[in-house]
Amino acid sequence: MRRLLTLLVTAILGGVIGALLIQNVSQNKTEATIDVHPISFPESKPISSEIRSVLRDIPIPNENFVTASEKSTSSVVFIQTLSEYEYRTGGWMDWFFEPRSSQQVGSGSGVVFSNDGYIVTNNHVIDEADEITVIAGKKSYPAKLVGRDPSSDLAVIKVDSDDLPPIEIGDSQEVRVGEWVLAVGNPFNLTSTVTAGIVSAKGRNINILREKFPIESFIQTDAAINPGNSGGALVNAEGKLIGINTAILSRTGSYAGYGFAIPVNIAKKVFNDILKHGEVQKAFVGAEFIDIDSDLADRLDIEDLDGVIVSDVTRSGAADKADLEKGDVIRKVNQTQVASKAVLEELIANSYPGDQLDILVERNGKLNTKKLILTNREGTTGILKRNTYTSVKLEVTFESVSKVERDLLGIRSGVKVVDFKKNGFFAELSIPKGFIITQVNSKLVDEPEELANILETIRGRFDIIGINERGRKVYYPFRR
Repeated sequence: MRRLLTLLVTAILGGVIGALLIQNVSQNKTEATIDVHPISFPESKPISSEIRSVLRDIPIPNENFVTASEKSTSSVVFIQTLSEYEYRTGGWMDWFFEPRSSQQVGSGSGVVFSNDGYIVTNNHVIDEADEITVIAGKKSYPAKLVGRDPSSDLAVIKVDSDDLPPIEIGDSQEVRVGEWVLAVGNPFNLTSTVTAGIVSAKGRNINILREKFPIESFIQTDAAINPGNSGGALVNAEGKLIGINTAILSRTGSYAGYGFAIPVNIAKKVFNDILKHGEVQKAFVGAEFIDIDSDLADRLDIEDLDGVIVSDVTRSGAADKADLEKGDVIRKVNQTQVASKAVLEELIANSYPGDQLDILVERNGKLNTKKLILTNREGTTGILKRNTYTSVKLEVTFESVSKVERDLLGIRSGVKVVDFKKNGFFAELSIPKGFIITQVNSKLVDEPEELANILETIRGRFDIIGINERGRKVYYPFRR
């Protein structure tokens, strides 16, 4: 009986203690909840008309992609090229049969620049083409080559039509890294294709142009660019042209994330020069430059890596007359910060012979401004036209070699082989385009017409001596 009573009392006490504990915990939870204060927000104010205006001007990608596509696709055309080649098998049958012929078909894109049928494309799209056809929508137009500039990989062609709408031209100087862009073109023969991306970088130099005076200051984009896009348009979110799509970096030949476009400001100058003067009026500094890296900066005790170093100065050239010296560091040109060699080359490419550049130079740790007058390829400041001559008999076109190029190659005279008929007399000599003939036998040649007259009349054994595209001296022995 005593044990039962003890158990009963213990149970009652346990129940009372448990009830008290539960009440205490419940009170603590209530207090904790009550102690948490809600986040207060400041009283909202009405948006001003100025802010509303700014918000309306912010591009909305989805809407602007549609607008930009509609504005630009009709101004980007499909280009087809046909090239004819003759070849021999190299066997004994060549003695009895005419050379065999083959055809090669190429394709690319072009951008309509004017309402009278002028189109800008890449030089490599139409290079070596015997026939050029422009396709816009369901219509096809035969096109003719107006002019080209291999150093910038640009060319101008024309069709006899006023139905093609010209694209709206933008300003590549205003392009910013990170802004939306569209690549418009005809990859893999798929006409009127649009891809979207952003500007990944500016002022890229990727060393793809093999000319003696290349202009490389590309806009880099991650908008998909593939074979066939070459010569197409890179447009901003407003549908304005900011570049001509030119190249990709890829190990497979297809898009791998890196596309490059020629800035429209360069394309615009090339276009205007070709139409007005028949060729591009290039400006020359008379110096060579290299980018600054950390190793070079340590050796030359340079703290700021922005800028370029003068690596060579041509005697009596523009840079020499402006008192530039080898080892000078160029920091600014016309108040524009020079971050790299590509930036400097773009500034020069947009200039003309006779223009003055105010160059901020660092020498021995001190800054000084030099005034440099740009020159043309002959070392003067006037407008130049190509000095060419076509020999009907030889079926070849020759061109005089500029002073700038002669100084670069270290030659006194020379005439360049520009073009020749593929099955003509000169083609049988197997001398390639771009070869500079400096002399025939012991006679120096300096004028295209003079060289043509010599080759038209020469008989017996003779030697053609000159410089190939690698700058090496080459002999071609012949008998006629």
